[in-house]
Amino acid sequence: MRKVRKNLLTWAGAGAAAAFAVALGAAPALSAPAHSSPDAAASPVAASPYLYLGWGNPPKPSEVMKATGVKDFTLAFVLADGSCNPSWDGTRPLDADKAAIEEIRAAGGDVIPSVGGYNGSKLGEVCQDAQSLAGAYQKVLDAYQLKAIDIDIEANEFENDASQQRVLEALKILKEKNPGVRTVVTFPTLNTGPNDVGKRLIAKAKEVGADVDVWTQMPFDFGGNDMAQDTIKATEALKDLLKSTFGYSDADAYAHTGISSMNGKTDQSETVDQAAFGKIADYAKQKGLGRLSFWSVNRDRSCQGGGAASDSCSGIDQQPWEFTKIVAGFAG
Repeated sequence: MRKVRKNLLTWAGAGAAAAFAVALGAAPALSAPAHSSPDAAASPVAASPYLYLGWGNPPKPSEVMKATGVKDFTLAFVLADGSCNPSWDGTRPLDADKAAIEEIRAAGGDVIPSVGGYNGSKLGEVCQDAQSLAGAYQKVLDAYQLKAIDIDIEANEFENDASQQRVLEALKILKEKNPGVRTVVTFPTLNTGPNDVGKRLIAKAKEVGADVDVWTQMPFDFGGNDMAQDTIKATEALKDLLKSTFGYSDADAYAHTGISSMNGKTDQSETVDQAAFGKIADYAKQKGLGRLSFWSVNRDRSCQGGGAASDSCSGIDQQPWEFTKIVAGFAG
């Protein structure tokens, strides 16, 4: 998910506005899935909203779990500490969030780390070759015996041909050394689907044999007019690209496709309200997508006094954790 530190305006990308009315406190109902992905459902990949423990007045994870039914979280962000070595936010050691991860696991859940984001020093750029980058990823897995890893590739790491290549080759090495570990690649999108750089990334994955489990687009800040429908349009385009690139069936292509939205007001003042996100989630469940997430649990609450969106509130009228409840419904 795109990384924001103190100011949402540091983000780059595009989004869309959704004009739906919804009664507060009610999570939209989800229909039964047309397809399913048992492996994804058994890991923290499928339904794990982003939680940033070093930013945005983070809530207590176990309290959010109890209030919403969500089990898993995507923890942001692992960056380079100045060398080819991973650390939370580039400054905190990997064991810094041990207590929170133990709290989540004690409550019956699990975590998937997100490596990258929009800002900061990226391992895919600092590490000079695929072997050393895979070693950095391995340190993250080993720190907590993790079952999955999310590579949020954006900005220069996404745009640069060489860093794309390193990331994909490193993921191939990681999967070869860790049978059963699931890999997610999260990246920006247009409202029509992957841009040329995204298409290049997916083509490279086939050439390399990276075997990515779920390709997750970030459908916001992307110039749309109807957030739910534009998200669905972009996701269908990604599904079609995966199908044609890897020779998947429709069901397999959907299972390798993910959505990571943004709740409330986006950086460009687009709105993803509860009804829009409910429609997105309903689509994800109907099609059997491999992942549904959003940025971020920190923002999944209204702003005091009706203020503007920030690192700790959504900027829309809502009850706490409404978007998290919708993701929990996808997992169920």
